Amino acid sequence: MKLSSRTRYGMRAVLELAMEYGKKPMQIKAIADREDISNKYLEQLIAMLKAAGLVRSIRGPRGGYVLARPPQ
Repeated sequence: MKLSSRTRYGMRAVLELAMEYGKKPMQIKAIADREDISNKYLEQLIAMLKAAGLVRSIRGPRGGYVLARPPQ
């Protein structure tokens, strides 16, 4: 099965959030650096994941993104 690059990158971002679940929120820059994805593109992907209810944002200087549900 062939997946689009958008799907692959989205899955990689969700996997990063799953590995950090229960710790501090992850910022887009940290995910982008780890996965070698452009910040702008990742912002668009995270916005779609947030609209789908898969991730939620946490505001503030120590904010970022976390999974909306436990990764099990």
